[in-house]
Amino acid sequence: MHNYLDFEKPISDLEGKILELRKLAGEDESIDTGEEIARLETRARDAMAEIYAKLNPWQKTQVARHPARPHFRDYAKALFDEFTPLAGDRKFAEDAAIQAGFARFRGEPVAVIGQEKGHDTKTRIHHNFGSARPEGYRKAIRIMELADRFAIPVVTLIDTAGAYPGIGAEERGQAEAIARSTETCLNIRVPLISVVIGEGGSGGAIAIATGNRVYMLEHAIYSVISPEGAASILWRDATRAKDAATSMKITAQDLQELDIIDGIISEPVGGAHRDPESVISRTGDTIAGALSDLSGQTGDELRSNRRNKFLKIGRRIG
Repeated sequence: MHNYLDFEKPISDLEGKILELRKLAGEDESIDTGEEIARLETRARDAMAEIYAKLNPWQKTQVARHPARPHFRDYAKALFDEFTPLAGDRKFAEDAAIQAGFARFRGEPVAVIGQEKGHDTKTRIHHNFGSARPEGYRKAIRIMELADRFAIPVVTLIDTAGAYPGIGAEERGQAEAIARSTETCLNIRVPLISVVIGEGGSGGAIAIATGNRVYMLEHAIYSVISPEGAASILWRDATRAKDAATSMKITAQDLQELDIIDGIISEPVGGAHRDPESVISRTGDTIAGALSDLSGQTGDELRSNRRNKFLKIGRRIG
């Protein structure tokens, strides 16, 4: 059984009946349930397609946060060979929320940086639910500077609700670390490809997502603040997160229309967690295409075009 979201109840009911029929057939081979199972499977597929064709922004937020959604480590394992993670910021400590290192992507060297949320209680605590502290962003800076020095492209995978807002993080310069990481993204003279694979939350996301090409998965979200946080500020009521999500234009479709992102990577019907292999493969193809497109640009061109891309965003929206 899948971990169903609240709006997936019609799918849950149908797939629950399918499981019951399969169990019944397994207990008594004389009972033929094949025809009924086939009928229910068709209904479940149709229901899923209908529901996912018209998700609202809050429902997309729930899909982006689905606990079974593939995370950074799933992408790293499938897309990159010889991935060698590097630890520590050489200033304070290691931060497990941001994973970074060097690898080969389809035979070519790349630097890889991304947030890891974890997949169970133990790993989520270890990775701080993907919310990085200052040392995580300083580690990202270190990796990007190394990549720049050795002319190696950078690939970043974004999946965070936002940077960690704890007292210790603030004392160690969280805002400064985010700003300097964003500055480093803008300054490097190598291709920088960014993909929002789940949540792209606030400065915690853009600190490693200021790329030459920025893509989002179909049901990912990207916003200046979480819907709950926006609702708390605007209406002093976090339960109005659905209203905030609708107003904030946080979906991939909204952001492509606003020219904030460069493209959308399609997900399987039912979300990336239903077929992780296919969405990871599509993501790899998108990264490969972007790297190929940028391969003819000089370092100065890459840096200038990246800066101009982000300077134009406010003008386009305005």
